[in-house]
Amino acid sequence: MVSLPARILSTPQADALITRLTALHGPLMFHQSGGCCDGSAPMCFLRGEFRVGAQDVLLGRIAGDVPVWIGAAQFDYWRHTQVIIDVVPGRGAGMSLESPEGLRFLVRSRLFSDSESALLEAAGEPARGG
Repeated sequence: MVSLPARILSTPQADALITRLTALHGPLMFHQSGGCCDGSAPMCFLRGEFRVGAQDVLLGRIAGDVPVWIGAAQFDYWRHTQVIIDVVPGRGAGMSLESPEGLRFLVRSRLFSDSESALLEAAGEPARGG
């Protein structure tokens, strides 16, 4: 059986911050929108605090069991891209849970190879919310 490439990954630094935030706040989730400025950063919320709808696509889970969602329009634009959540020093959006930590989550990415894209296409569409 061929394993599918992950649509979402996280760096060890992001995982460490996610672990710390989970200890402080409880179960988490991420949502990646297609907005401008901070709106294009991955936003970290308490799980269930952000209402996921039918127009949201589940990219996968990081740091154990933290779901990462993306808006459908943004997913269509990024469908050939592996999304990697990382963390850097600085202040990001005020709504994201890492804001008071002096760190911010950001997205890095890489294009899937042609063979990876073919595997993902053959597997069908990822799960949607709602």
